[in-house]
Amino acid sequence: MNCLRISLLTTAALTLSALAADLPKVDLGNVREEHLMIPMRDGKRLSAYAYFPPGEGKKWPAIFEQRYADITSAGSRKASAKWAGSGGFVIVVVNYRGTHESEGQWRGYRGLEWGPLRDGYDVCEWLATQPWCTGKIGTYGGSQAGYAQNYLAPSQPPHLVTQYMTDTGLSLFQEGYRMGGVTRPLRFANMGLVAHDPADSEALLHEWDQHPDYDNYWRDEDCTLHFDKMNLPCFTIGSWYDFMIQGSIASFNGRQDHGGPQSRGRQHLVLGPWLHGGYPKSNKIGELVFPENAMFDVYGDMTKWFDHYLKGEDNGAEKAPTVRYYVMGAAGEPEAPGNVWREAQEFPPHVGGTPLYLRADGELKHTSPSEAASTTSYASDPRQPMSIPGASFPGAKDARPFEQQSEVRTWTTDPLVQPIEWTGEVKAEIYASSTAKDTDFILRVSDVYPDGRSMLLMDYPLRARYRNGFDKEVLLTPGKPAKLDWHIGWTSIILNKGHRIRVTIASTGAPLYEPNNQTGGRQTMDWMKDAVPAINTIWHDQAHPSHIIVPEITPTHANFELP
Repeated sequence: MNCLRISLLTTAALTLSALAADLPKVDLGNVREEHLMIPMRDGKRLSAYAYFPPGEGKKWPAIFEQRYADITSAGSRKASAKWAGSGGFVIVVVNYRGTHESEGQWRGYRGLEWGPLRDGYDVCEWLATQPWCTGKIGTYGGSQAGYAQNYLAPSQPPHLVTQYMTDTGLSLFQEGYRMGGVTRPLRFANMGLVAHDPADSEALLHEWDQHPDYDNYWRDEDCTLHFDKMNLPCFTIGSWYDFMIQGSIASFNGRQDHGGPQSRGRQHLVLGPWLHGGYPKSNKIGELVFPENAMFDVYGDMTKWFDHYLKGEDNGAEKAPTVRYYVMGAAGEPEAPGNVWREAQEFPPHVGGTPLYLRADGELKHTSPSEAASTTSYASDPRQPMSIPGASFPGAKDARPFEQQSEVRTWTTDPLVQPIEWTGEVKAEIYASSTAKDTDFILRVSDVYPDGRSMLLMDYPLRARYRNGFDKEVLLTPGKPAKLDWHIGWTSIILNKGHRIRVTIASTGAPLYEPNNQTGGRQTMDWMKDAVPAINTIWHDQAHPSHIIVPEITPTHANFELP
């Protein structure tokens, strides 16, 4: 079907919409709420709720968000209505196809992209042609709604003017169902609750299991391959205590440096000490409380951004610093350096990597090992895994409950004699062996406070078979050490004097990471039936200097506050 058909639909199609009278009553002030069923190019309709500012016969810009999560909760409706009323936009929240009241088959993000179905494109162009719309469209949202925006941008809807993303992703292989080749099914196990037909969710999980490697299936929905088609200004927010910060930073850099002419040089990035999701971004994160300057008013900033790009207001939104990032300091230590904002033209800063070496007896040092032989071993049993509760990265929390489990090992520095700043990416270069043909390695980095709390900064897993690339599998030779290099995380922090740095390694951490069955065979939903235990060994001798690489720089004091 010609995609322009969407914009030529007659007013008769609007009979599919109705006032949202069947939802529980919620006080939305003077904002009108309307349920829409928006037609797609294949004849299916997506369920959406629109929130109109007061005033009859007026035209407004429209801003929409796409989610698979419920869009009818009282909190969601109130937030959308409040923004519509105060901002002077029509706010539209849309459910993915096959979820909730949206028609069609649930297949994850497949309907949002640049293939035969282009649901985001069709929503955008349909909204732009409505009699109440000025024809200028923006998009917003984070996580699932951030992914949706990255999938939308390459399709280049004519009426899409700008985007605003928080905690976004680019590849489900790297930042969703899998991380480092390790599956994370708990995050997707409840998708049957959002799908019209729970069987669709089961079929999707089975489909994903048929593609354990980064193959053409995953390339087909990898946004990093389409930056050149992203051609509009975008504001991106990333959170230090969110594993998806890798997507936020990569999205900013990809659009800024490799996007189309309306994209290059027109991106903005804010990075702060927050967890995944949430508006506004708070200064109370996990078990830490940062100064109030760590808060960020997302709605206020979004409104300024969209006022400029959708209403033409000359408010300086496009002139803000290209990058603003929060350099964390010790929480609860008033004289600690850090806890300040910095401005930059790019991120990360150009910083050489500094190695921190794993040493014998659990020490972590700047000097490389000189021993001829030195190793640390532990058991890895997928049937009796170590525990990392929940489905989300537990950042800014005390990691000792995990570190103290029997098959977890730690390496810790002496107390720092002076503050040390890290700003940039942390990587690992670990030499490891196993009695199995395949296993996983989960590496964590913590800031250990003087009172013993081990506050988790980052973690990231790697399935050993993918140590030479995610597009091919290379099994281990049992007992023989192999070199594993992988990304661990991003941060900007000044580790205070008297604190210590800790590296933690284990091979299981369920249910956050589904254990490797360690057979070397394909791991599917019935993986447990063939699972085997193993003894895994971390090597840290002269020939195998396992270490992490940190972006260590000299602390500065360029204090400033966000306007």
